[in-house]
Amino acid sequence: MTQQTVARRGGLGIAEALQLPVMFDVWPTVGDALGIGRTATYSLAKEDALPIPTIRVGRQLRARRSDLLNFLGIREENGDGAGVAAPTPLAERTTATTGK
Repeated sequence: MTQQTVARRGGLGIAEALQLPVMFDVWPTVGDALGIGRTATYSLAKEDALPIPTIRVGRQLRARRSDLLNFLGIREENGDGAGVAAPTPLAERTTATTGK
């Protein structure tokens, strides 16, 4: 097992996620973030079953940093100026009281 393989199995940390370029290759980044391997990552992407949208650019399969950060619940404070806010958790949206 190579050192690079060992490093990848540690997952994707918050600092690493915030340092990603605006668009990146689906593998290994999305696979690392989800804790799945190369074959599973590409299989899910082919079935449109990854939790973030993918974009085909020629033969490359790419993803957007903002989509990955939103999925991971990471707020981008001083990123590229896009001002991406973390999504509101589903529990907060469904348990809010209505003004009836």
